[in-house]
Amino acid sequence: MSRRKKFLYGIIIAVSITLAAAWQAAQPVAAPADPLIAGFSKSTVASVADAVDQVIGKRGFMSHEIRPRVGTRFVGRAATALVRPAPPEKSTPALAVKHSVEMIDNASPGEVGVIVMEGSLDVAAIGGLMGTAAKARGMAGMVLDGAVRYVAELRALDLPVFARSVSPATAVSRYATVGKNIPVQCGGISVNPGDIIVAGEDGVVVVPKDRATEVLKRAQEIDERETKMVPFIKKFRSLQKAIEVFNRI
Repeated sequence: MSRRKKFLYGIIIAVSITLAAAWQAAQPVAAPADPLIAGFSKSTVASVADAVDQVIGKRGFMSHEIRPRVGTRFVGRAATALVRPAPPEKSTPALAVKHSVEMIDNASPGEVGVIVMEGSLDVAAIGGLMGTAAKARGMAGMVLDGAVRYVAELRALDLPVFARSVSPATAVSRYATVGKNIPVQCGGISVNPGDIIVAGEDGVVVVPKDRATEVLKRAQEIDERETKMVPFIKKFRSLQKAIEVFNRI
């Protein structure tokens, strides 16, 4: 190989390595392996809701008003932010979303952003810019006790968002954040940072992090029982008989 060809070959290799590195850097950050998240991802939202009822002794499912606006299914650990009404002088562009932005910018891959907007369903908790940041951080999705805006942009990002409402209104001059990664009440349910959020077309369930192993085991038992019930019902053409045998409905 001539010196010129070697030189050109070296340039091609260097450019290829640079492009490969740039492509890899642009890919979404993968969430670290978490056996609990993997387990809940295979279960159904309804089974998890039943499991929380049975293991915790109280409901873990959020209000039916919090429903999918973009996407339909995600599971991850909660990162939270709380936002309250504020006068315009305390609701500048920086203060209106301060803790929500910090929560997103410091989120780990696979986490679920839970933002509570107290007092109104007509003010958006996130829009396209915050959604872009959440997607870039590799977040699994967002749950909003409030409104969402820029829905088409969020859909293009493929960022799942569950919210109480949709509104074009900004939080600037209306709201100010008061804290991040603190306990919040979202959709009538207490959510602590690190709790597991299971969201799907049936709704959103919160699994307390300190009881997650027990809840997952029970949810898996429920799923297994229902898997056996379906062919039984088809065979005997009787739901009542299936309930008697499996003690499940």
